[in-house]
Amino acid sequence: MLVLSRKKNESIVINNDITIVVVEIRGDKVRLGVEAPKEVPVHRREVYDAIQRSEGAPGTTDSTTKENGSA
Repeated sequence: MLVLSRKKNESIVINNDITIVVVEIRGDKVRLGVEAPKEVPVHRREVYDAIQRSEGAPGTTDSTTKENGSA
């Protein structure tokens, strides 16, 4: 896993067409903005996991699996 430090209004770019911007830092919460092409789905981890469970996809995480961060 690549770990980066960013300050408010700083960003990272993924694959030339996805930008993640630190919008706000308040206490222990960070608000992120995601700019991505419309055809690229972007979900919070818990929403993604729920979608995968509802689709019955193989490799779906269960409640005992540790998740990487959430927004």
